[in-house]
Amino acid sequence: MQRGIHVTTSMGIHTYLHNCRNRVETALRTVFPSDWLIPDKLREAMDYSLLAGGKRIRPILVLAAAEAVTGEEETSEKALDFACAVEMIHTYSLVHDDLPAMDNDDYRRGRPTNHKVFGDAMAILAGDGLLTHAFHIVTQAAKTGVPAARVLAVIEELSRFAGLTGMVGGQVDDMLGEQGITSLEQLERIHLHKTSDLIAFSLRAGGHAAEADERQLEALGLFGRNVGLAFQIQDDILDLTGSADKLGKPVKSDERQEKVTYPFLLGLDESRRRVSQLTKEAGDALLQAGLASPQRLLEIADYLINRDH
Repeated sequence: MQRGIHVTTSMGIHTYLHNCRNRVETALRTVFPSDWLIPDKLREAMDYSLLAGGKRIRPILVLAAAEAVTGEEETSEKALDFACAVEMIHTYSLVHDDLPAMDNDDYRRGRPTNHKVFGDAMAILAGDGLLTHAFHIVTQAAKTGVPAARVLAVIEELSRFAGLTGMVGGQVDDMLGEQGITSLEQLERIHLHKTSDLIAFSLRAGGHAAEADERQLEALGLFGRNVGLAFQIQDDILDLTGSADKLGKPVKSDERQEKVTYPFLLGLDESRRRVSQLTKEAGDALLQAGLASPQRLLEIADYLINRDH
């Protein structure tokens, strides 16, 4: 896999995110080996969604978590395979979520969704391909110096956090309970699994790449859990208050689909307070973990709650 430039901790958060995003983009362009006999249409459909841009928050968190453990920028290079894998998992979930049988969305990241371009069947297969190939990419980290036991741990955690008790399970709870959610606890359970679990995994994966100890892994996971939930609440807020041009998708889609969201249950002001509370709790957990350099992760969390897209 092709690897990009190193980042420096002296740069501002926007420059840091930009440089990390470029590193991830460069690596993602090489995740499908050119000598593999992948059907052209399948490769095109996978690339269409995988290389469509986006915030790349999850892979950036993988890289930043690795740096936080050791305080050394070079550590994140060992985490790049994990970063690509989590973005592939995230992208497959978006491709499938957009399908008519799920959310039935026409636009994603500012352009037509995968099934609108390639058809439902190819979109399903493209998502399947991204999901399965992500696990292959995880195994490649063993070639960059990540101990085999850590690679195995990441495979196990990815299958759990992205699977039956994690992201997939959360999506099922969301689908089955859309019209029956009456409490904050029900809504929080859905989003802890549907959104937070994959973000928590991203932090733990970066920690494994840097050979974090158990206390550090637990703190990184808790940070990811809280930031992930805050991220979802902020998404709900932006769906009501944001700009379609900045978001790259229609606004007020939750309202049109009569989805129960945090603003629906709590109101905008209380939702914003919940975002701030979760972010503070995330930071407190991180600062007690004995990490060499947690500052960048704290800056990313602050950026996420103040974003407008």
